[in-house]
Amino acid sequence: MEDPWKAIDDHIVNERILPTLSIMREEFGDSIPEAIDRFAERYEALRTARPDAFTKPREEYGRGFYS
Repeated sequence: MEDPWKAIDDHIVNERILPTLSIMREEFGDSIPEAIDRFAERYEALRTARPDAFTKPREEYGRGFYS
């Protein structure tokens, strides 16, 4: 099985929030609140490890996102 973190990280960097949450729920069996928490942790880790990969500042990431 392929490492799910590559797809997850690509989606996070490209601000594709719903696909990220869907993958996390499927891969890890997360509930919606658990997937949101996992997303937040991974987002912060990626911001630290790969700051140049993000095109939007932290304050604008996810702005206008409604589900």
